Amino acid sequence: MKAAIKRIAIIGMGLIGGSLGLAIKASQGEKVEVTGIDTNELSMLKAKQCGAADRITADYKTGIESADMIFLCTPVLQIATLIKEIAPHFKQGAILTDTGSTKTYLIQEIAAALPQGVHYVPGHPMAGREKSGIEAAVGALFYDKWYILTPTRDGDAAAVEAVRQVINWTGARVTEMNAAEHDWCTALISHVPHIGAAALVNLLTYLQDQENSIKLAGGGFRDTTRIASSNADMWADICMTNAEPIADSLDKFSQIVSQVAAAVRQGDRESIHKFFSNAKQRRDELLLLEQAASEQPLTNEHL
Repeated sequence: MKAAIKRIAIIGMGLIGGSLGLAIKASQGEKVEVTGIDTNELSMLKAKQCGAADRITADYKTGIESADMIFLCTPVLQIATLIKEIAPHFKQGAILTDTGSTKTYLIQEIAAALPQGVHYVPGHPMAGREKSGIEAAVGALFYDKWYILTPTRDGDAAAVEAVRQVINWTGARVTEMNAAEHDWCTALISHVPHIGAAALVNLLTYLQDQENSIKLAGGGFRDTTRIASSNADMWADICMTNAEPIADSLDKFSQIVSQVAAAVRQGDRESIHKFFSNAKQRRDELLLLEQAASEQPLTNEHL
């Protein structure tokens, strides 16, 4: 039997929180009341104006005390601080979930602060944009994207199913994995690529004539570095809270780049060709796997 979720509170009305609100309202309409909570008055007003929230407030207690489900959509380190402040105001039986990109750290912080009778289901949507803030929110942000849940061993099965139900309303594809596996996986496929994109942009500082050289940057450079425009606070928090998986993946990345640099210096065309050929073959295989997965029909309830 599915839990009846009638009131949802979203803390942090930025890109993710705003997009969640838009998607939930588009799917459920008046059947579900969404309260948007943020300390930024302009963000709250825009959330109300665009339809991402029915009610808005800067008061955490007022916003969450009657909520059946609460989404924490602030940067990771803010979540760890905020949970201690808001934990006493959850009603019995409430379900708490988050959208943080690092799970092991958050599970430890949140589990230690939650009162008895409140259920926590960690989550992470594999979706985003290079833009941030409520202005960038779109209702289709999660559609056909993976949304990862990382339930703890002692987590409540009904609470996990309730979160899955709500995420289904957004059109996302829900999957589950353990927190440690999630953190190592996202370090490699999400966190390091963002660092790499930022590094490429910062590499431009070595150009002698930056102004004229940047004019020549084509679509390849713009496409490769698009995600370098992402929110700096969010990515600094991610690096602080998923340090070992990110550092280990960066070490491996550095080894690969160093090997290519050595081959270039040595004029070793065979090794350089193999480097590009292997990358193309592997990426083509991954695209086929991704295509096969996307062709599987969605079974989400909103369809």
